[in-house]
Amino acid sequence: MTSRDDVVLVTGAGQGIGKGVARALVEAGMRVCLAELDEEAGRAAAQELGEQSFFVQTDVADEASVQGAVSACLARFGRLDGLVNNAGIAAPGSTPVEALELATWRRMLDTNLTGMFLCTKHALPALRQRRAAIVNIASTRALQSEPNTEAYAAAKGGVVALTHALAMSLGPEVRVNCISPGWIDVSEWKKPSQRKASKLSALDHAQHPVGRVGHPLDIAKLTLFLLSADAGFITGQNFVVDGGMTRKMIYEE
Repeated sequence: MTSRDDVVLVTGAGQGIGKGVARALVEAGMRVCLAELDEEAGRAAAQELGEQSFFVQTDVADEASVQGAVSACLARFGRLDGLVNNAGIAAPGSTPVEALELATWRRMLDTNLTGMFLCTKHALPALRQRRAAIVNIASTRALQSEPNTEAYAAAKGGVVALTHALAMSLGPEVRVNCISPGWIDVSEWKKPSQRKASKLSALDHAQHPVGRVGHPLDIAKLTLFLLSADAGFITGQNFVVDGGMTRKMIYEE
């Protein structure tokens, strides 16, 4: 895995963490299918990453769209050596549970959780052929919460559980692991029309035990490792990458 010329399908690859992962894979010599719903973001990322990348517009919550993306990737590159399930609605929400619309709840779970199931389901035959690996992107919100974020937390918690369930079902042919990022600054990794300079304060950085807020390449580097043969004895795990914040005890006085 992750040898030069390997092919990896990355969902939500047009901006943010997904784009960081895609860039790291291309820089390591791999070919990347950029499965992205936002056309502006997907086309811009493909142009930036060059001929080793391929954009296919994809709605991960729609099964036919997912099937089409996998088929397009295989038609373009002929194989599939890895899958990074990253696509999702990033906004955690702030609606009190008694006012949360069922449609909003379903949209969050359909995109952030069911989408990972659908991508895994349809990529699996090709992944099995290559004894490949899957990396799912969850969130530290699977482990801790702010008020009024029930749908997002439930979806990300589901991703962690889906990861270890898949690891048991798909081994030994396919390994499955999960990364739960903390605060990752994606300001400069947005699509062109929304890209902006980071406005983080010294306090934002200082509250992290490592001394800074994260950036997409922090997640990308771990993803690259988990896809590789060097991680061949690792499956079913959730890796928290948050600068130490979930280990930090905080009391309000």
